[in-house]
Amino acid sequence: MAGNTETRSRIARDRERLVSRTFVRLADTLVADFDVSEFLSVLTEQCVDLLGVSAASVILLDPDGGLRVAATSSGRAELLELFAVETDDGPCIDCVRGGTPVFCADLSTETRHWPRFTAAARECGFRAVHAIPMRLREQVIGVLTFLGVHPGDPDQDDMELGQALADVATIGILQHRSIERRDEVAGQLQTALTSRIVIEQAKGVLAQRGGLSMDDAFKHLRAYARARHLRLTDLATAITDGTIDLAAILARA
Repeated sequence: MAGNTETRSRIARDRERLVSRTFVRLADTLVADFDVSEFLSVLTEQCVDLLGVSAASVILLDPDGGLRVAATSSGRAELLELFAVETDDGPCIDCVRGGTPVFCADLSTETRHWPRFTAAARECGFRAVHAIPMRLREQVIGVLTFLGVHPGDPDQDDMELGQALADVATIGILQHRSIERRDEVAGQLQTALTSRIVIEQAKGVLAQRGGLSMDDAFKHLRAYARARHLRLTDLATAITDGTIDLAAILARA
């Protein structure tokens, strides 16, 4: 009896350490080489190890509302989830569309509700599906799905842990997207600033060469670009590089 108690205690301690390490890995999304695919692969693999499910998968919403399979823990799970996305059928689809958990302890009882999905799940060897939304407040970004090869209700503690993992992953993905958008905007602003500098330099060259005001120099620059269907920045760069005939530009009214 003492030996069994000691074994259970060791297993519990090992699980607690694994849970802690998993949350640390999922929370570390600020690293320079952060990769969403690897991040979600870790999530699905750890769900299998921690929750006693047969397989796990993540389906994400695209900005245009489309769905894509982002990660799975096994080939059979990937095949089933790709089929679900293709046919827009199944608990995972209902979960991500509705933003609420969808639990199905026995898919054989839901053949009318999800006819195509239940048939595909049977072919892939899965009998139970439990889908948890990946959401932050009102924003749903995807679904974390747990697949079982045997029918049965999910363990409440395991599902609460699964929801916690989904929440951490959701925050990590949203944070990464926010950083990407910030970097994109910063890049756009830098491009605009660089273009403006080049155009001002080109105006100065034309003004000096033609004895024009800066406003008149810009009129010549713009007129030539429009007549030749050139980008203003490209034309300005050619002027500052000295690779275009200034006389032709100045000759235009």
